[in-house]
Amino acid sequence: MSANALLQRLARRKAPRQSGRYGAPLSWASFACVFFLSAMPLPALASEPHPAITAFNTWCFKAGQTETQARANMNADSAPFTLTFWDDSLEPRPADAPRGVERRCEVAFEGDHTDTAITALRAQMATPPVFGTPIPLPDTHAATPSTALIEGRELLRGRVAVVHVGTRNDNTETFMAVDRLYAGLGLPN
Repeated sequence: MSANALLQRLARRKAPRQSGRYGAPLSWASFACVFFLSAMPLPALASEPHPAITAFNTWCFKAGQTETQARANMNADSAPFTLTFWDDSLEPRPADAPRGVERRCEVAFEGDHTDTAITALRAQMATPPVFGTPIPLPDTHAATPSTALIEGRELLRGRVAVVHVGTRNDNTETFMAVDRLYAGLGLPN
């Protein structure tokens, strides 16, 4: 018997004399609906995102951190992700840092979680204080074949950031990055 047929059959039965929470009578159909709905899985979006996504959204947009502070804030030494972080305004950046990038915060973690990462990132950027406004991608950055999202953002005081989500290593690793450029770089003409 199909679920619809069962619900119709139950709906034709007389409702028991019990009352619901607000005094409305409870029917067999109501009980059946509750049973079927409780057996349905919750949507994937209701589940907790990967700890790397949570750490990225919680800490990568906060200025004024040294690498040591960022690692401690994100529990990076014991976390299931790799953290790459520097802020040249607070301590020297790595010698192999990309041209024009003053500050980088990036997490990389196992699996392809790009859709979840982008959804969480967009929600974070829209949460007050809003993370800048979209601008054309500065020439300091370019999309790669595995890029799922790359976007320039104009920040306060004429600063520019680039957010980037994608995969590496044949889609076996997801990365989320936010780079802040040196003052004056990347602004549209």
